[in-house]
Amino acid sequence: MVVQKLRRAGGADAVTATAVVVAAVATGLAGCSPGAAGTAPSAGPVAADGGKDDGAAGGPLGAVRAAPDLLVRAGTSRTRTALEMATGGTRLTIEGEGGYDFRAGRGQVRVLLPEDGDRPRRRIMELFTPGALYMKNRGAGVPVDKWVRVDTTTLADGNLVTGGATDPGAAAELLRAARHVTYVGEAHVGGVPVAHYRGTTDIGAAARLAPPRVRGALAAAAKGFTTDTVPFDAYLDEAGRLRKVRHRFSFTNGGREVDVASTTLLYGFGSPVDVWLPPLGDIYAGRIAG
Repeated sequence: MVVQKLRRAGGADAVTATAVVVAAVATGLAGCSPGAAGTAPSAGPVAADGGKDDGAAGGPLGAVRAAPDLLVRAGTSRTRTALEMATGGTRLTIEGEGGYDFRAGRGQVRVLLPEDGDRPRRRIMELFTPGALYMKNRGAGVPVDKWVRVDTTTLADGNLVTGGATDPGAAAELLRAARHVTYVGEAHVGGVPVAHYRGTTDIGAAARLAPPRVRGALAAAAKGFTTDTVPFDAYLDEAGRLRKVRHRFSFTNGGREVDVASTTLLYGFGSPVDVWLPPLGDIYAGRIAG
């Protein structure tokens, strides 16, 4: 499996300094390779795009690359997220649920962390906005009624994994630079018939093609990873809208390589999504525990 490795320099310090969710959870991991949870139905590839990455494209490649624009036309959706991490023999999953406005580039997801020793599962509210991630109830010495604001352009991965949920807008925008796309076959996502596509994308190229609201975060990710290549599985409905996308990454934590599979589900298109940013007085400005 092709994976992406995060550089431990520059922006990586920002990840540690903010004590983001994945880094905290990953320290408890030990042992095995990721399993096949969430793997799409298996049908042999029947079409390929030949790997050309410039100019107009049709077929599977064109369908996948058009998905981000179709989501903007749809406006809003409900979303469920899952970030599955594995190293050695242990796998943990961080789940989330909320809504996203693809026109404004804003969304909110309530993330459910796994159990940590004797501590029960904890929920963190996250707000996605252009260039920033807000988190509430994130622990590490932050008062429960306060928010933490993180500049996603300073994160070594552009918040593709470190917040515990991939920004749904960024997950879709990565598909603008899709390459080597194949049509796998028909499937169903949430009872909706979809076309399953598989390929790779290039983060650097996606950053150059993305709209300004997500360009900075993706550009940071392009600099922070040692390779821009990210494998994906995308599922599009009859209208060409993205219903599910699964990206596969990896990063190093404490000398161990952690494999990450990030899955974003989209449904309920057109549902109301109101994202209210916290007032300045509710944003924590103190020291965050590492």
